[in-house]
Amino acid sequence: MQNKSYSYPLNPEWSTQEMETVIAMLRAVEDAYEVGIKRDEVLKRYRAFKQIVNSKAEEKQIGREFEKESGYVLYQVVKQAQDSSAKTIKMAGD
Repeated sequence: MQNKSYSYPLNPEWSTQEMETVIAMLRAVEDAYEVGIKRDEVLKRYRAFKQIVNSKAEEKQIGREFEKESGYVLYQVVKQAQDSSAKTIKMAGD
Protein backbone atom coordinates (compact mmCIF):
# COMPACT_ATOMS: atom_id res chain seq x y z
CA MET A 1 0.00 0.00 0.00
CA GLN A 2 1.19 3.49 -0.81
CA ASN A 3 2.22 6.19 1.65
CA LYS A 4 -0.98 8.05 2.53
CA SER A 5 0.70 11.20 3.86
CA TYR A 6 0.63 13.15 0.62
CA SER A 7 -1.36 16.22 -0.34
CA TYR A 8 -3.69 16.67 -3.28
CA PRO A 9 -2.69 19.16 -6.00
CA LEU A 10 -5.36 21.86 -5.64
CA ASN A 11 -5.75 25.34 -7.06
CA PRO A 12 -6.33 27.90 -4.26
CA GLU A 13 -8.65 29.81 -6.60
CA TRP A 14 -11.14 26.92 -6.70
CA SER A 15 -14.24 27.02 -4.53
CA THR A 16 -14.69 24.44 -1.78
CA GLN A 17 -17.13 22.55 -4.02
CA GLU A 18 -14.63 22.53 -6.89
CA MET A 19 -11.89 21.25 -4.60
CA GLU A 20 -14.20 18.49 -3.36
CA THR A 21 -14.90 17.46 -6.96
CA VAL A 22 -11.20 17.31 -7.85
CA ILE A 23 -10.42 15.36 -4.66
CA ALA A 24 -13.25 12.93 -5.48
CA MET A 25 -11.59 12.23 -8.84
CA LEU A 26 -8.20 11.72 -7.26
CA ARG A 27 -9.74 9.40 -4.66
CA ALA A 28 -11.24 7.41 -7.53
CA VAL A 29 -7.70 7.02 -8.89
CA GLU A 30 -6.54 5.83 -5.46
CA ASP A 31 -9.41 3.36 -5.29
CA ALA A 32 -8.62 2.04 -8.77
CA TYR A 33 -5.12 1.13 -7.58
CA GLU A 34 -5.94 0.01 -4.04
CA VAL A 35 -9.31 -1.77 -4.04
CA GLY A 36 -10.99 -1.34 -7.41
CA ILE A 37 -13.81 1.02 -8.37
CA LYS A 38 -16.82 0.83 -10.64
CA ARG A 39 -15.98 1.99 -14.16
CA ASP A 40 -19.13 4.14 -14.31
CA GLU A 41 -18.09 5.91 -11.10
CA VAL A 42 -14.68 6.76 -12.56
CA LEU A 43 -16.29 8.18 -15.70
CA LYS A 44 -18.87 10.15 -13.71
CA ARG A 45 -16.19 11.69 -11.49
CA TYR A 46 -14.01 12.41 -14.52
CA ARG A 47 -16.85 14.31 -16.25
CA ALA A 48 -17.33 16.42 -13.11
CA PHE A 49 -13.55 16.91 -12.83
CA LYS A 50 -13.40 18.15 -16.44
CA GLN A 51 -16.01 20.84 -15.63
CA ILE A 52 -13.41 22.37 -13.29
CA VAL A 53 -10.14 21.36 -14.97
CA ASN A 54 -11.15 21.94 -18.57
CA SER A 55 -7.71 22.48 -20.10
CA LYS A 56 -5.61 19.47 -21.08
CA ALA A 57 -2.47 21.24 -19.83
CA GLU A 58 -3.93 21.79 -16.35
CA GLU A 59 -5.19 18.19 -16.24
CA LYS A 60 -1.71 16.91 -17.15
CA GLN A 61 -0.12 19.15 -14.51
CA ILE A 62 -2.47 17.88 -11.80
CA GLY A 63 -1.88 14.32 -12.97
CA ARG A 64 1.91 14.74 -12.82
CA GLU A 65 1.79 16.34 -9.37
CA PHE A 66 -0.53 13.63 -8.06
CA GLU A 67 1.64 10.86 -9.51
CA LYS A 68 4.75 12.40 -7.94
CA GLU A 69 3.01 12.54 -4.54
CA SER A 70 1.14 9.21 -4.61
CA GLY A 71 2.63 7.03 -7.33
CA TYR A 72 -0.84 6.73 -8.91
CA VAL A 73 -1.44 7.75 -12.54
CA LEU A 74 -4.63 9.72 -13.27
CA TYR A 75 -4.26 9.28 -17.04
CA GLN A 76 -3.93 5.49 -16.84
CA VAL A 77 -7.08 5.11 -14.74
CA VAL A 78 -9.16 7.39 -16.98
CA LYS A 79 -7.84 5.67 -20.12
CA GLN A 80 -8.65 2.22 -18.78
CA ALA A 81 -12.15 3.36 -17.76
CA GLN A 82 -12.76 4.84 -21.22
CA ASP A 83 -11.32 1.90 -23.17
CA SER A 84 -12.63 -0.98 -21.06
CA SER A 85 -16.04 -2.56 -20.95
CA ALA A 86 -15.35 -4.15 -17.55
CA LYS A 87 -17.69 -3.10 -14.76
CA THR A 88 -14.80 -2.57 -12.32
CA ILE A 89 -11.45 -0.84 -12.80
CA LYS A 90 -8.57 -2.32 -10.81
CA MET A 91 -5.09 -1.19 -11.71
CA ALA A 92 -2.16 -3.60 -11.33
CA GLY A 93 0.03 -2.81 -8.34
CA ASP A 94 3.77 -2.24 -8.44
